[in-house]
Amino acid sequence: MTVQDSPDVRPLAARLRPGFVLGVASAAFQIEGSLAAGGRGPSGWDAFAEKPGTIRDGHSPAVACDHYNRADEDVDLMRELGIDSYRFSISWPRIQPDGTGAFNPEGLDFYDRLIDRLLEAGIAPMATLYHWDTPLPLEHRGGWLNRSTADRFADYSAAAAARFGDRVTQWVTLNEPASVTLNGYALGVHAPGHDLLFDALPSVHHQLLAHGLAVQALRAAGVSGAVGVTNLHSPVRPASGSIADRLLAKVFDLGLNRIYADPVLLGSYPKPPLAARPWFRFLNRISDADLRTIHQPLDFYGLNYYYPVKVAAGHGTAESPVGTAEAMARLPFHFAAYPEYETTGFGWPVAPDHLGPLLREMKDRYGASLPPLYITESGASFPEPDHVEGPVPDAGRIGYLAAHLDQALAATAPGGVAEDVELLGYYVWTLMDNFEWAAGYSQRFGLVHVDFDTQARTPKESFYWYQALSRARWR
Repeated sequence: MTVQDSPDVRPLAARLRPGFVLGVASAAFQIEGSLAAGGRGPSGWDAFAEKPGTIRDGHSPAVACDHYNRADEDVDLMRELGIDSYRFSISWPRIQPDGTGAFNPEGLDFYDRLIDRLLEAGIAPMATLYHWDTPLPLEHRGGWLNRSTADRFADYSAAAAARFGDRVTQWVTLNEPASVTLNGYALGVHAPGHDLLFDALPSVHHQLLAHGLAVQALRAAGVSGAVGVTNLHSPVRPASGSIADRLLAKVFDLGLNRIYADPVLLGSYPKPPLAARPWFRFLNRISDADLRTIHQPLDFYGLNYYYPVKVAAGHGTAESPVGTAEAMARLPFHFAAYPEYETTGFGWPVAPDHLGPLLREMKDRYGASLPPLYITESGASFPEPDHVEGPVPDAGRIGYLAAHLDQALAATAPGGVAEDVELLGYYVWTLMDNFEWAAGYSQRFGLVHVDFDTQARTPKESFYWYQALSRARWR
């Protein structure tokens, strides 16, 4: 029996209501390559990757998946896959190399062609304006620690809106500001490599300010597509019932989830527990005007879910979910394991049963202020060979996607734990294996295998499973 004939796909497909979007997601820096081509300027990630020891095995993002030169081939793969929508990101330094001043015609033309090719293939473009590739000149001026970066982002957003606003179906302003702050500014394991811990909080506020200014720029340009933002969200649980574990789990929940979503959806930052207020003192200096700018009406909210987090009091190891971070050992808490779950190649717990409760928490916190949701990223890496000659058997990925989509649909169906959440769609991370940030090419998340020596694309069995799911809908 082939994966296309799997009996499991039809019951799941039957639960997808008409209009529910099935998509895939990617990020420009992880797939495009071609720093020197087409006038793209360097980003903070290019500079970070050149530092010895920052990227596993010394891998370079210079070529990645060569998507810049192979976009037509990749859109053909998406057409074959049968998805409704492709969530991609626009490289800020590709269309504005310095982060200020002139825009690059060749970069704008590249995304023009990509968007038109997607539309010709019947695939709705969801464009993310920022997926972590800050133009290097702005990074040299402080990046997201510098308030002026938000103003520069608004200028860039206005230019993207003017060029693509008549054809992009959905706009995402920022991808995972939580990951940018935590991994890049607090722990130092991602670009720009700062380990400021709670002193990284200005990067939170300036990203959110950039989001609000970008929404205003998109609306002012009269874009025809829906406008939203997307963030990583994880349910945070204490490792035990002790006062210390419960307090520190609440603190980390603020730092991972609420300080991003509350200002966007409610127009205010959350109040930290009394004992933790010195850590969050920067938030006491935020003006009401800034909060009004951040709190813009949204058409949707994007939620990226990968795994739950368990927090325990006390100093632990220097291991973070995305690599060794010496700054972790300076925190008064650490992450505890979920031994009851299998893990992905990254060591993340495969815990689809936490997705429904997470959706419930979102609705309980934000009520009528929570817009309709997309799950804008969901996926897993598993060990796979570098070179293949046929479809890669990846039953683990099929099981992961089936279980997470099942949980999302069950939770938001009538009688489900989050039945009052309007869920609009589900985007798999990711279309094809790519440059996985500090993990280099060691973590394969794709539905399509990429041979990074030859750039050959080979669909995996999960590709054909997702294709079958799409084809079985509404029959």
